[in-house]
Amino acid sequence: MRMIITIEKGITYHMRKWLSSLVVLALLLFALTGCTPEKSENAGNTISIKHAMGTTKVPTNPKRIVVLTSEGTEALLALGIKPVGAVQPYNGNPWYDYTKNKLQGVKLLGIESAPNLEAIASLKPDLIIGNKMRQEKVYTQLSAIAPTVFSEELRGDWKINFQLYAKAVNREAEGKKVLAAYEQHIGQTKKALGDLVHKKVSVVRFMPGQTRIYQLNSFTGAIFKELGFQRPANQNKNDLAMQVTREQIPEMDADILFYFTFDKGKNNGGTKLEQEFTNDPLWKSLHAVQQKHAFKVDDIVWNTAGGILAANKMLDQLVEYTKQMK
Repeated sequence: MRMIITIEKGITYHMRKWLSSLVVLALLLFALTGCTPEKSENAGNTISIKHAMGTTKVPTNPKRIVVLTSEGTEALLALGIKPVGAVQPYNGNPWYDYTKNKLQGVKLLGIESAPNLEAIASLKPDLIIGNKMRQEKVYTQLSAIAPTVFSEELRGDWKINFQLYAKAVNREAEGKKVLAAYEQHIGQTKKALGDLVHKKVSVVRFMPGQTRIYQLNSFTGAIFKELGFQRPANQNKNDLAMQVTREQIPEMDADILFYFTFDKGKNNGGTKLEQEFTNDPLWKSLHAVQQKHAFKVDDIVWNTAGGILAANKMLDQLVEYTKQMK
């Protein structure tokens, strides 16, 4: 009798589990089926885009675009496109102050490292733009929803990703104009900085649990290289960053020092590290600090956002911060 009850309970459990899986599958199929009419409008009217995950045929005139990185969102906005959905940028509330007016009505889709697939499918997109470093594990699921294009990395020269996105949305001509305006901005910034561009620049970031000295293959590194700034030997390397301790504070020194702090929430650890480092006698003995050439800058603009809008804002802020040095 006990054996029969046990077997019946086992069957009931597995049936419940099977029915639950069936419901989930049905919901996903429903969401995916809902995407079909959007795709059919572009049938036979596609272009092939080579990207980090292979080659994908995308509509030549995508109307409902989902974007899964903050720098990708900035690229679309600069190209005159408002996505139907986007992930919340790190430390966004939910968007950054300089993009929130342009993103009103855009649906939030989780964060870069964990996009909401169900929410994405519900939007019936005809193009998804993402990044291999952030979303490689869900590329197959995203591709089942809509044609998906991934950039390779999220560091260094942001213009590489920007050009891919412009091509994916079939706005290469507009993209060239945006980049031309940026290059003009670089030239204007060089002129405004004058002889300062021949100085050595150091870049430091405080984060929960670690402090980094940033190198050439970073957002700021690429921009400083374009401007012609020199870098200390330990930063003049084609890497992202090196992690350092308080004993290594002397390695941060340069003619000009820029530092920024990342915290996931209030008092998350980055600010505490910043206070520990900047109150250290070694920090106070740095040449840049003693000359009052050490500047605390906006982490979002100078690192976290990583897109075309942030790059232009960084150039403007750089000129403002260094005015007092002339």
